[in-house]
Amino acid sequence: MIFICVKWTIRPEKADSWLSLVDEFTRATRAEPGNIFFEWSRSVDEPNQFVLVEAFQDDAGEAHVNSDHFKKAMSWMPQVVATTPRIINVKTDGEGWSLMAEVQPVG
Repeated sequence: MIFICVKWTIRPEKADSWLSLVDEFTRATRAEPGNIFFEWSRSVDEPNQFVLVEAFQDDAGEAHVNSDHFKKAMSWMPQVVATTPRIINVKTDGEGWSLMAEVQPVG
């Protein structure tokens, strides 16, 4: 599995509309063959910062970055970001989320 985490800092005047701006890109990516998950979160400490957590099957990454929706998003995103996004991209075993052994619900 390819696991990717990207930290996005958005221009302050665009931050409240960021999730709407990336909605089409998000839906198209989630529909790709080989996409395991593609999830956005907003920082509780930095209101202009979002984190994208995504995963693909090993053979799906190239198709993702060559897709029309990826290219379209990359064409407009530079006008909306405040800084260059920071990324972690690793290959790991597994096919998605695993259960955390240290915490289990009680009751």
